[in-house]
Amino acid sequence: MNMKLSVKHNVDQWFNKIAKNPAQSITVSILWLILIGWIAFGWNLGSIGLIDETEPLFAEASRQMFVTGDWITPFFNGDTRFDKPALIYWCQAIAYAIIGVNEWAVRLPSAIAAFALVCLAFYTIQWYFAKQDELEQVSRPTRRYFTSFIAAALMALNPETIIWARTGVSDMLLTGCMASALLCFFLGYAGKGDEGAGGERITNALFPNKWYLAFYVLIAGAILTKGPVGIVVPGLIVTVFLLYVGKFREVLREMRLLVGVLIILGLSVPWYALVIWRNGWNYINAFFGYHNLERFTEVVNGHSAPWYFYFLVVLLGFAPYSVYLPLSIVRLKFWQRSHWRSLERFQQFGLFAWFWFATIFGFFTVAVTKLPSYVLPLMPAAAILVALLWSDFFQNTEARQTIPVYSSPTPPISPSFLRVSGWVNVVFLSVLATALFNITHILGTDPAISNFHEQIQRTGLPVIAGVIWLVCAVLVAGLLLSRQWKQVIGINLIGFVAFLIFVLTPASFFIDRERQLPLRELSAVILETKQPNEELIMLGFKKPSVVFYSHIHVNYLGSPQEAIEHIKNQAAKGLKPASVLLLAEQKKFLQMDLQPDDYKNLSTKGAYNLVRVPFKKKKSEKMDIS
Repeated sequence: MNMKLSVKHNVDQWFNKIAKNPAQSITVSILWLILIGWIAFGWNLGSIGLIDETEPLFAEASRQMFVTGDWITPFFNGDTRFDKPALIYWCQAIAYAIIGVNEWAVRLPSAIAAFALVCLAFYTIQWYFAKQDELEQVSRPTRRYFTSFIAAALMALNPETIIWARTGVSDMLLTGCMASALLCFFLGYAGKGDEGAGGERITNALFPNKWYLAFYVLIAGAILTKGPVGIVVPGLIVTVFLLYVGKFREVLREMRLLVGVLIILGLSVPWYALVIWRNGWNYINAFFGYHNLERFTEVVNGHSAPWYFYFLVVLLGFAPYSVYLPLSIVRLKFWQRSHWRSLERFQQFGLFAWFWFATIFGFFTVAVTKLPSYVLPLMPAAAILVALLWSDFFQNTEARQTIPVYSSPTPPISPSFLRVSGWVNVVFLSVLATALFNITHILGTDPAISNFHEQIQRTGLPVIAGVIWLVCAVLVAGLLLSRQWKQVIGINLIGFVAFLIFVLTPASFFIDRERQLPLRELSAVILETKQPNEELIMLGFKKPSVVFYSHIHVNYLGSPQEAIEHIKNQAAKGLKPASVLLLAEQKKFLQMDLQPDDYKNLSTKGAYNLVRVPFKKKKSEKMDIS
């Protein structure tokens, strides 16, 4: 017991020393952020190829912008691509200009957006606890630093964030803009929004404070990343929160809303005006109609799911810390409106995180089209909620005894509730370990990987994964029995880092080697063997990565009969060269029933065949295939 107190005293002394030295404080914070940022977002970021099917669509559209200089209309494979606005394409194209056209450049905007968000959240939490200590007239650097360190780690090191921060699509850029905008709003709101540098009240200033200005700029970025949702969801969160705390009109005046709207429109509208001017109703119907309104009101591309879908997404996407979300939310007692309205603005941080989490969860639960990435913007709020739950453990006994009752935003944690959540954590980790031990019985087959289950089993990854989480379950159980609550979240974090390093990363290399590498190799063969003006047909599947890696147009055909008819039509036209390249899955290729002299095999990689089909000359000297 004395040893535990001695260690705790030394830790408190160390953080007190850091807090008194701004240079050391900044250095330690930067090193921590770099460490978790590199592990979560930078390590092996560009070491695997693009993942079909969505990522190459963005990568190639950005490459077309970079090559052609057309920064207004996105194109893919010769057709306009109106799925998403231009910001993600601009960012990737700029990355191409700096480091070249490669996988690193494709994913760099997502990784930077995630890292910037984690850094801003780290700053916000440190600021929040510094304000709380100032109000309570105590110094608790251990709580301030530990909680901000944990919040940053939770925000970065969870499955949902890591997946999308390492993927070159628009979801993480949207989350970075949207979540950073919400943090900037709260910093502006909690700083009372209209105070000058000397603390005086500014009532007639034309512009709001810097945080509200940053909020408006980031909202414009969100609109340029994914359209109306970039302002609708953050606007809904801010509106509901302000109405609840009774400060709606007051804060809107502080925010200089008219100026803010002009900033948002000035930054976001010009591109929309240009793309509509160039493409007219084609863009309006495709983007605003199909990709926004219909996605909310109808099932698009078969992406339907039951009402409880996002409960499962949050449970697994924020695993293993998601088991503490219910306690984190209940602890706030958000239903006690009079209590929250009586607090200082900055003390409403936990309440704001709750509205942030609940609004996004509810909004996309109501939407008919459902995808796991839609709730990515609530993950930062989830990390904040769980970190605030753990903040009670990072303060010394003397400071806790001097805290005035009225100044504490939330009541102390009930040990019984904490024990229940802890044992749920143990059960969850045990179930997760069991599922991973038996993962080959759970996963479906992958037509692109032969003997998929056997190959997964041979890697040994299921056993390693199961052992990692089983050991974590045992360690958490031991900590609960010895009432060492503080270390529980650390075990979960360490377990996830081990899982990322020893399971997820090798698994991504395995899947890339078996699933994507054959397509990259075939793209290289296409570049070497393709004759000028020779058409490339992809039969029976759509893999946009071939377009990105081969840099040529691909004609997608669905059935063998359709391919045969198309080749006959091309032969009848007497085109030069008198052949086409055909890339097909082996089973589809066999269904074409071509004779050995009807084609020339160029390469076979994995589940795919690349052949050249020459047009045959009939007696009439016309080109044909029969």
